Amino acid sequence: MKKRVLILLLLVLLGNTTLVMAQTEPEDIAMATDEYQDSFYESLKQKGIENYDKAIVSLEKCIKLKPNDAVAYFELGKNYLALKQYGNAQPAFEKATQLDPKNKWYWLGIYDVSYETKNYPLAIETIQKIIVFDEEYKDDLISLYMITNQYDKALLTINEMNDKFGKSEDRDRYKMQIMSQGKYQNAEITNLIDQIKKNPKEESNYVNLIFLYSKAEETDKAVEVAKQLAKEIPNSEWGQVSLFKGYLDANQADKAIKSMNMILSSSKIDTKIKHRTLNEFLIYVNKNPQYAPDLEKAISYFDNDPNVDVAKEIGKFYHSKGQYENAIKYYEKDLKANSDTDRETNLLLLEAYVQAKQFEPMTKRAMNMIEVYPSQSQFYYYAGLGNNKLQQFKNAKTVLEMGLDYVVDDKTLEANFNIQLGEAYNGLGDAKKKEEYFLKANELLKQKK
Repeated sequence: MKKRVLILLLLVLLGNTTLVMAQTEPEDIAMATDEYQDSFYESLKQKGIENYDKAIVSLEKCIKLKPNDAVAYFELGKNYLALKQYGNAQPAFEKATQLDPKNKWYWLGIYDVSYETKNYPLAIETIQKIIVFDEEYKDDLISLYMITNQYDKALLTINEMNDKFGKSEDRDRYKMQIMSQGKYQNAEITNLIDQIKKNPKEESNYVNLIFLYSKAEETDKAVEVAKQLAKEIPNSEWGQVSLFKGYLDANQADKAIKSMNMILSSSKIDTKIKHRTLNEFLIYVNKNPQYAPDLEKAISYFDNDPNVDVAKEIGKFYHSKGQYENAIKYYEKDLKANSDTDRETNLLLLEAYVQAKQFEPMTKRAMNMIEVYPSQSQFYYYAGLGNNKLQQFKNAKTVLEMGLDYVVDDKTLEANFNIQLGEAYNGLGDAKKKEEYFLKANELLKQKK
């Protein structure tokens, strides 16, 4: 199983109380006494140098002083987990969830323990609670279903995730593994193929077969059936799927657009086929920009469809053409309509902001995303870049120094961090530091070559 790496659960948190204590990790500890504060920071210090036993002693002092402090129990669980003392780690994490059940990181502690001890039923139960806070953890759920041979549930969740977030290599691999088993090859497909041979003028058999192929995400087969339908029943709405593709290939734009509009307005045609149709037209418009108004009209068919992430795709389309203002409009529309914290869309939007030189909204969004993904180095970079452009050099320096710790195996990004740190120090009047960071950036870029 490919298990999500929960970097924040294992980081050395000494000197960085923001990371210790947000919903992204627990935040804003109200220190009851100086003794509590001393003990808590001593625990962080000891954990940082891997003296987990000593860290546990300090945390037990904290708990004695503040018996209902969820953060202390969470830290206690992490130290026991580091020692592989799972029997002690789990109750500590459970106590933290009892005190603060809305903090996903406390539940992730239980998940880590259950996974390490191969207690997969508990892992599934726990990850289902985490999904309430972050739906992307359904990928972990899929892996757990595969481990426990719950293929029906795995397949259902794979399709849900593919629909919402797009396909992934892992999900595709799992799906191939599931579909290789005969019991998951729907016997109804064979039956419908036979029925079409017997009665080629019965539209419902084609439509049902297309639906089954579409549901299994075998879109190419669905289109082939639609092509056969168009030949046998030319007036069928489903037949337009095949005709549309043929018109595009023949560069008969007016006829293709007419077929496309019939497809997108149909209540019978599956949304996956509609999405594919729009994508094919996007590719065509990229080469024939005079049909952009027809593209805009086509987009409107998806305005009230929560299952098709069209706005993001259109944003990417305009992004690829260098039309950054339009890209920004559609990325923002997508984030507003779907998940405002989607990582990919936010990174695309931040890059579009850079290209459009819209540094103020870029900086604000990057700072907000740091709170959601405190280990995602790119968000720190954009926040630092934006602050530099806005001449907020002190803020830029602070956020870039924090984010640099999260850059792993990415020489280009690390070099860019150093360039922006050099710019920040230059703005602060420290020429020596500026030169130091610029030289380091050059060295990193040389290593990349």
